[in-house]
Amino acid sequence: MYHFVLSILLIFVITGSDFKSSQVKFPRVKAAFLHKEELVSKAFSAQGITLSQAKLFIRVFKKDKQLELWAANKTESVYKRIKLYEVCALSGGSGPKRKGGDGQTPEGFYYIDRYNPSSNFHLSLGINYPNSSDRVLGGNNYLGGDIFIHGNCVTIGCVPLTDDKIEEVYIAAVQARQNGQQKIPVHIFPSKEIMQNDETLKKSGTKELVAFWTNIKKGYIFFEKENKLPTVTVDKKGEYIFN
Repeated sequence: MYHFVLSILLIFVITGSDFKSSQVKFPRVKAAFLHKEELVSKAFSAQGITLSQAKLFIRVFKKDKQLELWAANKTESVYKRIKLYEVCALSGGSGPKRKGGDGQTPEGFYYIDRYNPSSNFHLSLGINYPNSSDRVLGGNNYLGGDIFIHGNCVTIGCVPLTDDKIEEVYIAAVQARQNGQQKIPVHIFPSKEIMQNDETLKKSGTKELVAFWTNIKKGYIFFEKENKLPTVTVDKKGEYIFN
């Protein structure tokens, strides 16, 4: 989804020690923290996690229209689910994004690489699509970009949560960045049913899709076993490797 040049210029990659202060200078972020920070902090505390010491993990199930926000204290490896959000609009269908303009939301293993406090869609968190797997498996296609978790309720491949809900996720992400988390993992899957049921997986796509989903299912299972994140790399064939 394309954002105006002005918005792109306002996407900051801050290397200083006070990322949060730089973000709350923007009116929408300031208002979000004013109205929602206590709510977010209580949601973390309910799981035994301190917001000012937290690291995040985001998991998306496209067909289920669900975004899960997970967190752990910085010194811990086991994540707990903080909140489940409804994805309020979808475009495309099951399967990864393999070219620009196809309307698909990506599937695979990503991370937050941009924070846009002045987005055309209220607030937005950029996902590092295309990643190295997409570049291999997308062949010679123009792959596109500008995939965000954002506000509003429209999408051409992004993950919209409404303005109200993106404020909560954005607060958590800004605080995690302030806490020292440089990359917030984002795992995107076609659906829980496809990841949990081998028969559904085999019947839901082409041979190429089944192979891709079988590969990313390994990462899904890794986290499901102990709520710990795998280290994800990509081989020369574009397949994900989990350690």
